[in-house]
Amino acid sequence: MDKINIHFAGYQGEFSVHSKAITMFKENLRSILGDKLNFSQTDSIIDLGRSATDLIEMVSSGEITFCYIASSYLADRVPEFELLDLPFTINNREQAYALMDGPLGKFLSDKTADTSNFRILSWWDNGFRHFSNNIRPIKKPEDCLGLKIRTLRSNIYTETLSVLGFDPIYSDVSQIKSLVSSGAIDAQENALSNILNFGFHEHHRWITLSNHFFGPAVILCHKNTYDGWSSELKEIITSELAKTTDYQRTLAALEESEVIENFDLSKNTIYTLDENEVEVFSSKVQPIIEKTVHRFRNELFEFLIH
Repeated sequence: MDKINIHFAGYQGEFSVHSKAITMFKENLRSILGDKLNFSQTDSIIDLGRSATDLIEMVSSGEITFCYIASSYLADRVPEFELLDLPFTINNREQAYALMDGPLGKFLSDKTADTSNFRILSWWDNGFRHFSNNIRPIKKPEDCLGLKIRTLRSNIYTETLSVLGFDPIYSDVSQIKSLVSSGAIDAQENALSNILNFGFHEHHRWITLSNHFFGPAVILCHKNTYDGWSSELKEIITSELAKTTDYQRTLAALEESEVIENFDLSKNTIYTLDENEVEVFSSKVQPIIEKTVHRFRNELFEFLIH
């Protein structure tokens, strides 16, 4: 077997569950492939002056072999990714994993391979998303009115936040810290681990556990590199990545349940929406859900969404 060169890059830093999973993947491959493997790991391209969204072009061109990225960023290539972004429709991880590992995930993976120079080889857990802000507690849609909120590049995210009353502003992950610390934005929405690890809690007193979106992350692999691997190597990569995915998802679920203990409750007020409050938010965004599902209406999506 010839020398195998793999470069796996991300954007969340060395302490994230994603980076820990990449490290496990690397170590497991080395135990199988030995000195035939040349594996380089970049925990955060942001530290290199790049934007998180650069990962898509980097893996498309073959500059890197693998990356993880929020699935929402692929909706401009495969519009059906918006079905995973529907607000207040994924209620637990079991439901999310069933979607990602089932017919919808396969459909999205196949269509991505047909329209891009990369393949989706797995789906990771990017966490449920919550609100944080420095103005007031968010307990009902009226509390969102007029707040400038950072969000990622997604039509569904932008529409949802606008309907709730926010003034949504897109920025790359690399810019959020400065936007939050300077007060250029009033609010942001993210997984709890990101709120803590990026230090948003130091500037935003109020954190609302809303679970308004679930964030899948896709593992992308440069298509030409993957297609050039032997069937034996593909089998090894697929098998070890499956084990890594199980590990990553376990870490993500544990982290979300434990991270809340790391907030200083003398400086942060954490509020969990109850069922009735969630229903009020959900009713507000129902037109977006209906419109989006209608765009892709066929038996597959009818079965998965309803």
